[in-house]
Amino acid sequence: MNLKDIHIGSLVKAKAEELGVHHTRIMNFFNCTEAEIQEMYGQESIDTKKLLRWSKLLHFDFFRIYTGHLILYSPPSKTDRAIKMESSTLEFRKSIYTEEVKCFILNKILSKQMTATEVLTKYKIPKTTLYKWIKKV
Repeated sequence: MNLKDIHIGSLVKAKAEELGVHHTRIMNFFNCTEAEIQEMYGQESIDTKKLLRWSKLLHFDFFRIYTGHLILYSPPSKTDRAIKMESSTLEFRKSIYTEEVKCFILNKILSKQMTATEVLTKYKIPKTTLYKWIKKV
């Protein structure tokens, strides 16, 4: 899976086809036509409310795809690796690693595209975390 360029509509379509969810069930769930479903499949980005509904229907967390993108491609923050919004309790922590992210990083190391030290430097993963992943493989 390419986490750099995310086309969420095609990923939703692939998951729906993988699970064999029939179009009538999707149309009833979203209360829309088949043409509107096909339009959503073609969209590069989907409204969060609709994406949440797709996540519920297909029992898959599509937001984790974006979390993986943030972990791999966001610039390191200057604070304690957390982004806090003023007057809010919302906090984003970079210590959430999805299986896709783990596989991506381990493939870089195992295929000798990057060394463990390069991964630690580029992606700011704690050394103990990376070596635990490597040990499990």
